[in-house]
Amino acid sequence: MAKYFDVHPDNPQPRSIAQIADAVRSEALIAYPTDSCYALGCRLGSRDGMDRIRSIRHLDDRHHFTLMCRDFAQLGQFVLVDKDVFRAVKASTPGSYTFILPATREVPRKLLHPKKKTVGVRIPDHVVTQALLAELGEPLLSSTLLLPDEEEPLTQGWEIKDRLDHVVDAVVDSGECGTEPTTVVDFSSGEAEIVRRGAGDTSRFE
Repeated sequence: MAKYFDVHPDNPQPRSIAQIADAVRSEALIAYPTDSCYALGCRLGSRDGMDRIRSIRHLDDRHHFTLMCRDFAQLGQFVLVDKDVFRAVKASTPGSYTFILPATREVPRKLLHPKKKTVGVRIPDHVVTQALLAELGEPLLSSTLLLPDEEEPLTQGWEIKDRLDHVVDAVVDSGECGTEPTTVVDFSSGEAEIVRRGAGDTSRFE
């Protein structure tokens, strides 16, 4: 049965945030809100968490997982960003964008795209997520909470608790999330390629 955390959207309770971070460190798989929609998240090095996300979402090994980062400095530890890409990414963060970039050696091999050796990264503009990332001190390995054969992600914490109670360890609820996933921009070739049009404005990359 998943533990349920009711977290204030503007002033997250430090005790709850600390408990959620401790759960993640202990290999918990959580459902948590972001500035685009709910996501599934686990510790960066958690093979079990990654396998469980794949199982819940029916993903194959070509799926790009996302490292949810606190800030640009943390993002820079995990991906290679040249000068031109730096400016484009910096201007769009924090926000509802996921960027696919070549990974550094800090990223576990099992998270990389098998051919491209890339990984997704993003910096959310969400108070609760930012509080959790600050407490955790490292990125969350994440994937949009979009269930197989469903067109839109789940938006309500109570509904996620009801439907995924047996497959996640904790649900973080800070009010309703949106239904539109992030805009995904692939910079792995050095040029911007829009892979998915979502919540983030794509005009700056076109």
